Amino acid sequence: MIYGPTLLFAIGEGAVIPLIPVIANRLGADVALAALVAAALVVGQLCGNIPAGWAVARFGERITMGVAGIVVLGGLVGVVFAGTLAIFAAAVFLIGFCAASFSLARHSFMTTRVPLPFRARALSLLGGTFRLGMFVGPFISAALLGIFGDEKASILFFAVCQIATILLVFLGPDPEKAVPVGGAAVAEKPDVDSRDAEDTGEPVSGAIPITERAGVFRTMWRFRGVLARLGLAAASLSAVRSARQVVLPLWGVSLGLDASTIAVVVGVSGAIDFALFYASGQVMDRFGRLWAALPAMILMGAGFLALAFTHDLTGAAMWFAMFAAVLGVGNGLSSGILLTLGADLAPAEEPAAFLGSWRTLTDAGGAVAPVLISALTATVSLSGAVGAMGVIAALGAFGFVRWVPRYVPRAR
Repeated sequence: MIYGPTLLFAIGEGAVIPLIPVIANRLGADVALAALVAAALVVGQLCGNIPAGWAVARFGERITMGVAGIVVLGGLVGVVFAGTLAIFAAAVFLIGFCAASFSLARHSFMTTRVPLPFRARALSLLGGTFRLGMFVGPFISAALLGIFGDEKASILFFAVCQIATILLVFLGPDPEKAVPVGGAAVAEKPDVDSRDAEDTGEPVSGAIPITERAGVFRTMWRFRGVLARLGLAAASLSAVRSARQVVLPLWGVSLGLDASTIAVVVGVSGAIDFALFYASGQVMDRFGRLWAALPAMILMGAGFLALAFTHDLTGAAMWFAMFAAVLGVGNGLSSGILLTLGADLAPAEEPAAFLGSWRTLTDAGGAVAPVLISALTATVSLSGAVGAMGVIAALGAFGFVRWVPRYVPRAR
């Protein structure tokens, strides 16, 4: 019940994500516009974070996730029957909007209930559910395309996963009632007065008592120091991850590969990504958060920069598959890092508002990346856009080196 709903959603979503640029292209979009349509998924998730945070706090995880699953079914109907690019993009946006509910509900649950020595592993498992979806989903999609020859089969599979999710959420036991609050420990942090933190941007202790519920925007202002520093580094990681999901299908389309081949390449990249998710949690719990974040950013930055120079080479399809694997390794090493950093920084007694702020910022990075790729593809080239993602990864790596030791000291 803790991981199941998220897993089902991720598998269904993973089956559809590689097909979004393909369907957009069939509806008349060029490569740049197809990237913009694909961006609607992460933009929808960005816009859904604050409403999801409010809904989880107001109605609980079960109601929020169940209603979100029902709305996703409406979005899938729009995807199937979309006759224009605008309707298709709106349906993709709606699916992303509801995806925020599945992510934020479980993030808040883990933050308040998982002991600190196991936090990174537990959250890496949560991140692993998404990676399993990105791994299994594209292969299921490729098989359905091979059997039926129609993208609607993959969309119908996503709908079946959503129906199973809704039944599991409403008919299964409620984890919020089964697991008591209070199991999470608090990391040792510098003894800084909260008023000083508001003025200077110093880290705020995770043990500061909160006596009244704060809004998301007020929380953003209170924690503006850490959000503007470590939060921006985290946003760059989110941007690079999001770019990987958009760039790989677009790169395959630009090389003239068919939808089935693209789905297989994306699926192999997801398989490598998925294989490393628990190792990431072990590294973070044993050695610290930086030892997972920094190698991931370096690998993904190098992968994007190298891929940018291979489009017109002989054997471009081979280079595409190879660097897709490199990006999968880098993404796998970062599994759970954004969830773990958010939980480390959140106030222990009332984490929801901070997590809403944190996820809004990190998802903003994920939402900006496809838009940036679309703009650079239209004005420069797809290769130039991919190279720009490599530069962003390098800047993010520097940010992690600078700010993780300051804001996330080792736990007791």
